[in-house]
Amino acid sequence: MNTGSQRAGMVTAILLAAIVPVVAQQRQTEQDEYTQYNLLAPETASFKIVYEVTATTAGAKSFFNPIRKGSVASDEAVFDMMTGVPLKFEQVSGVQAKEHGLADADPASDYIEVHLARPVPVDGGQARVRIIKTYKDAKSYRIDGEAIVFDRPLAIRRNAIVLPPGFHLTDCNVPSQILLEADGRIRISFMHQAPGQAALLLKAKPGAQIGDATKARLLSDRRSWEPLPKEGPTERERLSERAHQDRDIVYFLQEPGTHAFHLFHDFTESNVVRTGSKVSDASGRILDTGEALKAEVLTGAQLKKSGIDTDDESVASDQQVVVFRFPALKAGQSVRLRMSETYTAPDCYRLEGDELVFDRSFGRPRNSVVLPRGWYLSALSIPGVISQTPDGLTRIDFVNARPDSMAVLLKAKKMASINKSD
Repeated sequence: MNTGSQRAGMVTAILLAAIVPVVAQQRQTEQDEYTQYNLLAPETASFKIVYEVTATTAGAKSFFNPIRKGSVASDEAVFDMMTGVPLKFEQVSGVQAKEHGLADADPASDYIEVHLARPVPVDGGQARVRIIKTYKDAKSYRIDGEAIVFDRPLAIRRNAIVLPPGFHLTDCNVPSQILLEADGRIRISFMHQAPGQAALLLKAKPGAQIGDATKARLLSDRRSWEPLPKEGPTERERLSERAHQDRDIVYFLQEPGTHAFHLFHDFTESNVVRTGSKVSDASGRILDTGEALKAEVLTGAQLKKSGIDTDDESVASDQQVVVFRFPALKAGQSVRLRMSETYTAPDCYRLEGDELVFDRSFGRPRNSVVLPRGWYLSALSIPGVISQTPDGLTRIDFVNARPDSMAVLLKAKKMASINKSD
């Protein structure tokens, strides 16, 4: 009897252990990372970090942000960027992060585990998160005589460093925009495209204006005095922070004989179609939730009659405009949209002899072009990063840190058939 009871108890215990849930291991993916470093009083050796990131692992309910080795983190806070509401989080070890589902967690690192407001939607959905934390790191941020030094390799591609009040920039080894904050502090902002980390070395000294003199004047709509082929951007556009703009656009070239290319991009208002292009197959959805949006194709005249404000007075009455409607946002909220269309533009995309030609100006900071299957790159006017997509197509990524457009001329040829023999 006793033996039987003990065996029964053992069997029961084994069955109970077998049904304990196991968290699936998966590699975490993210995109659109941007970091702002606010340098605090030099004697503290501390800086406040505002990190914006988009989690893209389909179905993920958590996001893991590593705490850099050698830094002491404090004053953490996490927010959902769609709603603006705080998110639950805790600091975990690398071992715990792996147990909680992060497949490539470093056992020697600590992580901030963020519990997302909603699972990442499948089919390209996103979860946008803002993580705020303060690091104390005397190796990265220190005093050197009368100067302060911020010496830190940055793996994130888009960054900004805001100097303490009263300091002006004297040295910066990474090409950067210099901007004035509303309170007079100096912002140094850059986009890093080269392989590897940006080995940033930045120095600043006292001497910048403080008090009422620091208040930045409002930027104007004045344009450059220099003659340009067309009217250039305004002062406001030229001095906006390029690195923080998060509009991506990807062109998927169809067979060149069709003069058509499919594209998707993120946008939060009406999208104006360039003169000379015709649009079809317009669709959209909210990336934060996966919700589909209804698309309307209107002429400029119809748009004006509808009362929709595009912030663009140059829309011609016969020009096509793609309009996506989404619910009004409350204060502190934002929405990330993906707009997809197919353009037919014979002047922009054509076949010349045996060469594919794609000739288009890009005004956004980040643009990508994917060649049709069976074609290889033969000429490129603007430097780009070339890679292969998971399904074997050639992709070219362009980063433009300047506030003006870059005119890309791209050519490709059809691959020759290769006869393989044993």
